[in-house]
Amino acid sequence: MTNTFILASLIEPAVGLIFWTTITFILLLVLLGKFAWKPILSAIKTREKGIEDALASAETALKDMRELKSNNEKTLAEARAERDNLLKEARDTKDAIIAEAKAKSQTEADRIMSSAREQITNEKNAAIAELKNQVATLSIEIAEKILRSELSSDEKQKALVSNLMKDVNLN
Repeated sequence: MTNTFILASLIEPAVGLIFWTTITFILLLVLLGKFAWKPILSAIKTREKGIEDALASAETALKDMRELKSNNEKTLAEARAERDNLLKEARDTKDAIIAEAKAKSQTEADRIMSSAREQITNEKNAAIAELKNQVATLSIEIAEKILRSELSSDEKQKALVSNLMKDVNLN
């Protein structure tokens, strides 16, 4: 039984032990409450406030990012529209310049062709006139040579004069 009593005394706490343990626990709670829990709770509250502020700041930043993204998309759409408009205007201007250049070149080509035709006509007329002058000169020279050979003698000259006189009628 002595062994059982020793075991039972080890398992069952004594009243004095319970009293001092309770006093120590209460004293520990009071000291912790006065010196440790207030700073711990204030640190937790400060951290909680910091986390709330960070969350609010993150929500504000997220809202701002969404607004910026929306504005960027709007600006990008406007820039694309303006780019498309500028490209269309550039194409229209290019087409107008090409059309104007074609019209000017056609007008210039027509003027050059007209001038060339006129010049060809003038040169042709000048060549025809020159040819007529040369033919007339040659004809006169040939007639002169024929007349000289035909009228080389006095008898031939008298015969020619009498033939001409017969043809001429003096009314």
